[in-house]
Amino acid sequence: MVHRLNIATTMVVRREPGELFLLSHDVGGDAPCHVERIDPLTLEPLARSVDLPGGPIWPGGLAVHRNGDLYVVFGNHVHRLSPSLELVASATLPRHAPYNSFVILDSGYLVTKDFGGRLPDGREFSGSTELLVLDPETLAICASIEINQGSIARLSSQGDQIVLVGVDDVFMLTFDPQQRTIEETSKINYRSLSGQTYGWDPVLVGTCAWFLDNGEGSEAFDGSFRGKGISPAPLHLIRVDLSTHAVQLTEVAGLPNGLIANPPIIDPVRMLAVGYDSSNAVLSGFHLDANGVTSLAWSRQQDHASHLVLLDEPGQLVTFDFKAGSTDDLVILDIATGKELSRVATESPVQSVLFPTPGEQADLYYCSLTSISRVAVVEA
Repeated sequence: MVHRLNIATTMVVRREPGELFLLSHDVGGDAPCHVERIDPLTLEPLARSVDLPGGPIWPGGLAVHRNGDLYVVFGNHVHRLSPSLELVASATLPRHAPYNSFVILDSGYLVTKDFGGRLPDGREFSGSTELLVLDPETLAICASIEINQGSIARLSSQGDQIVLVGVDDVFMLTFDPQQRTIEETSKINYRSLSGQTYGWDPVLVGTCAWFLDNGEGSEAFDGSFRGKGISPAPLHLIRVDLSTHAVQLTEVAGLPNGLIANPPIIDPVRMLAVGYDSSNAVLSGFHLDANGVTSLAWSRQQDHASHLVLLDEPGQLVTFDFKAGSTDDLVILDIATGKELSRVATESPVQSVLFPTPGEQADLYYCSLTSISRVAVVEA
């Protein structure tokens, strides 16, 4: 395991073999961000972009486009960088709010939106959500649409269809790359229980969107989500069928005051779903059939908060387990049984609420707000 202290880490992405890029930002107020190319083994910086204009702080996003360039959305700015990290284009987005990442459509266009929640510094962004479609060459806005409710969750897409989880409803939108127009095609209510709060990032599998609710309260993060939940209703794994509009809610832990800030994981090969409750430190797996969740497969006490990663061939699930006063451990589980297969400390003193990235050499890159680590993944 290799560790590097790196304050305000967001994520790493791979480009060509041996190329690894790291997105980080400054802290305090409206901050800039920057991208480094780092050594995939030592994590040391090899090249760095200039400081890029940012804005209100919330984790943004970094992606590699099929044209070979890198794109960054952070604060209320979007940037295009060459593989050598030279600035190709930059644009200011319309609202002075965090734009929490983006998706790249099959047509090559970028889609982003403003964040509709509360920041740790007390600033709150609510009301409507503006969805923007950006030209990948110039970063000019070529289409936009206003949704009549706030959205905290990141976007997901299939083809040129976009799924947005608002604070009460799931919205489907379609972009026409020939006409360069975007329209709302459906709206499905998922928030129906007293004490239930909003959902986070959707995972798209077939005709269904899967996500976790009770996302309110994430701004109270103090290095951990343990005990930070404020939603009276139990936290749910939610399945929304985008074709029939059927909604299914399944309790993850059955406890009040749950909290999450990331999505579940769906394994359509083994017909399993895994959700978690970061406030109550519960991680649970569920059996699936064509109609959704059928039964609980396993459940365990574990302080997990970040994105999950499935190592598909062996069916191993990458999870994390934060120990207050110690470190965030990387824990490999058997996705079918929940059995712990291996564990290693990442050296991060805070819980990760971010995005791990699989490497090229049976390894994995871990990111937290203080750290980046490289961990070799060894089969049990």
